[in-house]
Amino acid sequence: MPEIKYGHKTIEYTILEKEGLKSHYITVEKGKGVTLKGNLISIEKSDKLIAKKAKWIIDKLELVKSIGEDEIVTGSRIQYLGRKYYVEIFINNDIENIEIDFTESKFKVLTPKSLNSQSNLVEAFENFFTQKALEKIKPRLKKWSKKTGLKYEKVQFKKLEKQWGSCSPNNAITINIESIKLPFSLIDYLIVHELVHTKIKNHSKEFWAELSKHIPNWRELDNMMYGMKL
Repeated sequence: MPEIKYGHKTIEYTILEKEGLKSHYITVEKGKGVTLKGNLISIEKSDKLIAKKAKWIIDKLELVKSIGEDEIVTGSRIQYLGRKYYVEIFINNDIENIEIDFTESKFKVLTPKSLNSQSNLVEAFENFFTQKALEKIKPRLKKWSKKTGLKYEKVQFKKLEKQWGSCSPNNAITINIESIKLPFSLIDYLIVHELVHTKIKNHSKEFWAELSKHIPNWRELDNMMYGMKL
């Protein structure tokens, strides 16, 4: 596996040959690591492409590592609004359901012993993030819709496997509840991206031109989102 040095860190990557692409692009995915996709080139050239994006890659590796942690225990950290927060679990048999309290610095989780399992904790956090998405993202969607003049029919929040969001042909927007783990800058980018799809249903030049009217630095934000598949 090819690798390059970036400061004191080593970036390992794989090359996936894809003929016909106009340029090479890099993805960073949980469980797959770093992949360079495009026409076949020399290792020297591929190393240069990876080196050029080294800082971005390191940042994305850290982010995909923190999103979707496999185990929820005291001492683990869970991503929320762009930062990782400490988790502390307490057994409390006086309650019937798992209660999650975010104290701005950590997650305090109260659970009866009978529900202290990974499946129950994962479900509780999914419910927590769904509620927070409704509280924090839905108002921002309304605000951006009013600001851009781009109208949507309805919005729903659900767990999606491979998308941060989508817009249906009848302009119903779906937002992945996992997006509540992103910083607000990327949440806003996601919102406006889907709102633009209410007007333009593809990723044509017209789409990006419309997007740039509302978010001039969309390229920077798109790069940050790029490859962050769940």
